[in-house]
Amino acid sequence: MTIAEFIREREIRGRVTFTTDDVRKAVNLSDNTILNELQRQVARVRIQIPYRGFYVIIPPQYALKGIVPPTYYIHELMKKVGKPYYVCLLSAAEYYGAAHQRAMVTQVMTLPPRLKHSEMNNLLNWNYRQVIPSELLLQKNVEMGVMLYSSAELTAVDLLQFASHVGGYQRAATVLAELMESVDINRIRDVIPYTTTATIQRLGYLLEFVLEEQHKADELHCLLKETNPKWKTILMDNGREKNTNGESNRWHVNMNTNIEIDEL
Repeated sequence: MTIAEFIREREIRGRVTFTTDDVRKAVNLSDNTILNELQRQVARVRIQIPYRGFYVIIPPQYALKGIVPPTYYIHELMKKVGKPYYVCLLSAAEYYGAAHQRAMVTQVMTLPPRLKHSEMNNLLNWNYRQVIPSELLLQKNVEMGVMLYSSAELTAVDLLQFASHVGGYQRAATVLAELMESVDINRIRDVIPYTTTATIQRLGYLLEFVLEEQHKADELHCLLKETNPKWKTILMDNGREKNTNGESNRWHVNMNTNIEIDEL
């Protein structure tokens, strides 16, 4: 069997990803020959390499672009990597209709240590947290399988906890303005063990004073007092100096940056 035949055989069986080890088991060729032939298949836009040793067969509908969107193969890729994951932040927000600030890449949350992605695929943006909260993830059917992504509540919290990964608090707040319709504040209770008190304080402040979601702000304030009755004063943006003219508020957030929601 040639490598071209191997690729065709997998494709007709609906198995659109494979590893270098899969090829070694199927063909009687040296490692150098295998790697050289796989590179030729990449040059012919037959396959792509989103991660070292992991290949994706490019289906006809993506042949002109020459690249397959990560949602097509992310579940299989992460099984190969051997780490839990979820599609997160701006990429997850899209699934709740918050597409105004769409990400140019697919943002994926996983566990450290950091992953090295293939230079041939810059469509994946890795993000890291110490624990992946599997009970807060949803499963979505995609073209060739499934994909895991964060619940609306986890997405909302992540946008603030990892605000620097989405372009700052202004962009995060603009996405939240669209996302909050899908958020059940009571379910934030399940997210609190996976985030910081400061993140919830910032979320509450934005709900009350920027997004004008007073009812949800009140609900979140009660929830925060219940789960953590004492919290300290924090800066909205740790990368800026304290605002000495900042007004006091029940969230104990020093508003040291200007946040205005983009026109939706």
